[in-house]
Amino acid sequence: MAELETSGLARLYRDLELPLARVLAVMESRGIAVDREVLAQCGRDFRATADQLETEIFAAAGGPFNLGSPAQLREVLFTRLNLPTKGVKKGKNRALGRRRRAHKLAETTPVAAKIVEHRALTKLMSTYVSGLGALIDPRTSRLRTSFNQTVAATGRLSSSEPNLQNIPVRSAEGRRIRSAFVAAPGMRLLSADYSQIELRVLAHLTADPVLLEAFRSGEDVHRRTPPRCSRWRPTP
Repeated sequence: MAELETSGLARLYRDLELPLARVLAVMESRGIAVDREVLAQCGRDFRATADQLETEIFAAAGGPFNLGSPAQLREVLFTRLNLPTKGVKKGKNRALGRRRRAHKLAETTPVAAKIVEHRALTKLMSTYVSGLGALIDPRTSRLRTSFNQTVAATGRLSSSEPNLQNIPVRSAEGRRIRSAFVAAPGMRLLSADYSQIELRVLAHLTADPVLLEAFRSGEDVHRRTPPRCSRWRPTP
């Protein structure tokens, strides 16, 4: 407490962090409801699609192989199928080792596209369908996480064991997993986010007329800001 007082953070601790800790304790204790049947159906559908992709991949490759083995993937793609490595960075030995390189190859090669899709589905099944499913309380059908107040360097909350802030949303399959999170009967789930909160705080603190006018008129500040010149260097 002496250090908090000296650094001027005692008020933040008393008025924000401590009250928030009590709220988070209640949230952790209650957990969030999950429709286990929806999650299970996602797993069944993903498995069926993955099995179909596996059949198509093996047919195109001329036989079965271990899709999880980089060495076997390398042999199939660049030796057996003789696919070009042009544009795939770091050479053919690691062509499917990174997501960006895998998607680069998938843009022009149907079998690589199927492999990327198969990987995505198996990731969803292992991390979310099976991983989250094993953590659901069978008595209440609720999932509990830990909220961390002082882990993220930005000061934002983080979630762990499991991380419920990382549920996929960009793909249709990911959105299906999100749909398994439900509200209690008679309740609703609300999703809310600040819009450009850092820039709004900046506008408030600086009273910059351009920023204030942009927000008041509903303008996108990022579109109004000119792109930084890549050749610009600060004056020594």
